[in-house]
Order: sequence, then structure tokens, then C-alpha cells
Amino acid sequence: MKKYTPLFLFLFSGSVFSAGDPPVKVEPLVKTTRSWDGATLPSYDEGQPEITILKITVQPNVELPWHTHPIINAGIMTKGTLTVMTKSGEELELVAGETIVEVVDKIHRGINKGSEPAEIIVFYAGVEKTPLSVKTE
Repeated sequence: MKKYTPLFLFLFSGSVFSAGDPPVKVEPLVKTTRSWDGATLPSYDEGQPEITILKITVQPNVELPWHTHPIINAGIMTKGTLTVMTKSGEELELVAGETIVEVVDKIHRGINKGSEPAEIIVFYAGVEKTPLSVKTE
């Protein structure tokens, strides 16, 4: 914790904020028990918890392969747009700044239909040695 002390003191000193700005602003982005398609998220498996955070960049006109996620994950689009669709035809259009709580154990894929790279930061909450995704085709 000591290595963060100078940064912490700088960030929370009154000199870096103008009058009226709060020293800390917390903005909830998502809190849910359901994935984007409305399904209830599954219970966690037994075992050693493991958190993974990935920055995924999908180039324009790229279709990701059909796949599933055996663990809960959520993300925030930081650049571009991404269309997420399930094999059964449900579809979600994501743009920069939007969040997604991904489907679990349901076949789906992402497509970048835009003209710029799509970038998403994804947080996976699983159990050690469980794959983050599994190709289905």
C-alpha cells in the first residue's frame, strides 16, 4: 500500500480540485443478476476464484467465431461499435461507453460492422483453470 501513498495524497489534496468538485466521484455502470439477454446469471463454481481482465480489439468487418463463456464476464466498450448476437437471433448493439453483462453457456459471437476498431475491456470472474471462452464451431 505504501507505493500508492504519494499518488493517493496528490489525488485527494484540495489543490487539484476546483471549488465544488467532489474529491471522489463514483458512477455505477452496471449492477445486475442478469445477462444482456435477461437470463439469470449462474452461481459460481467451487474452487479458487480467479479474476481476468482483457482488452479486446476487433478490427473493422471482423466476425468473431461462435463461442460460449463458461464463466460470468462483463465489459465496457471503450472505442467503436460491436454487434453481439446469439445463435437464436437475439442481438445487442454496443457503442463506446456502454456496458455489457455477457451471456453464460449460450452460443454467441461479436461482429464489428463499423469502420474503426472496436475496443472492449472485459472482466471475467471465474474459477482457476476454467477457460474464459470455448469455440463451438
